[in-house]
Parts: sequence; structure tokens; C-alpha cells
Amino acid sequence: MQPADIARSYDAIAERWLEPHLEDNGIRQHEHALKFRASPGGRALDVGCGCQGRFIRLLARHGYTVEGLDVSARMIALAREREPQVTFHHADVCDWQPDGLYDFITAWDSIWHLPLERNAAVITQLCHALAPGGIFIFTLGGLDAPEEKQDTSMGVPMHYSTLGISQTLQTLTTAGCVCRHLEYDQYPESHVFVIAQKG
Repeated sequence: MQPADIARSYDAIAERWLEPHLEDNGIRQHEHALKFRASPGGRALDVGCGCQGRFIRLLARHGYTVEGLDVSARMIALAREREPQVTFHHADVCDWQPDGLYDFITAWDSIWHLPLERNAAVITQLCHALAPGGIFIFTLGGLDAPEEKQDTSMGVPMHYSTLGISQTLQTLTTAGCVCRHLEYDQYPESHVFVIAQKG
């Protein structure tokens, strides 16, 4: 599946991400990531922002000017309704080019939907979009080796890929970032989040 296919799938189920029980998902992990910034505030980007807006609101409370990016037109439309003051980009992260550097980037449960062959390039692109000292938090499948799969567990076709732990860490290092934290936060599930910092 390509990003356009993922967009169509998320267009079909976008409203599901407005359910109240999702309000806290990933917040603890983001609050931990925020501690690694020497001075709060600056410019932030939520990649695969969806429509719920919880990370945008959290980052705004910490003094960041936040932008959202999503490949799903329906997600972006709902997000604009909920957060009209925020700049949103309806774009495929594989092709999107930032107009400057960011102090904080989150890609929570989003870039793992990319085709495996695009995964390293996008991680590298997002690392390069960080200002010195900037933080990048993202999720991946915590496997030992690269892998990808497709399923319909959410009721629509979805694609998932991971470089695996070792290749992800190598990609971050090559892109000029240091891993500050790696955690299996839903163990025994292979859901991993990484906090990286630009050197």
C-alpha cells in the first residue's frame, strides 16, 4: 500500500479518532520527551496529526507554535474544525518539504504506515528538519529486523512497516540524532517509542 491508499482508509474511519478515551494516548510519553529540551517553546510539527489534537494542545501549553501534517483529507478537515488557529498541511510526508526547522517533532503511530522502502528516508528527512537540540519522538514496531505487513484489523486496509530497532537507531545516528530514550511502552506488544535529539 502507498500513502494515498492509507489516506483513503483513514478518510473512511477518521471520526473514530474523536473518541474521548484516546485523549490520554501518548501524553505521558510526550511529557517525558519535553523534558529533554533545555528551553521550552519554539516551533513544533505533528506528523500524522489526525483529527484529535491532543499533542497539538499539549505542545501549545508548553509554549510551542504547532503545525499539523496528515495525508488524510478528512483528518485534516476535522482537525481544522477543532483547532482553527493551527496551520495544517494536507500532504504526504514522503514528498512534503518543510519551510524551516522545528524544535520538536512528533510522529506518533504514523510513519509506521509508510512502505518499508520509504521508512529510513522519512526518518532522515524529519531528523534534518530539527533545529540543533530539537526533539523527535516517534513510534515503531519493536522488532529485531525490518518487516512489513497489511491487515484489516481496523475495518479498512492498513499497511505497517518497521526498520526494526537496530536499523532505526543506525538511521538516527547517520542523520545526526542521538537516541535519548527507547521504551516498549505496551509490552508484551511490540509497540516502541523513541525519543531522539538533534546534535
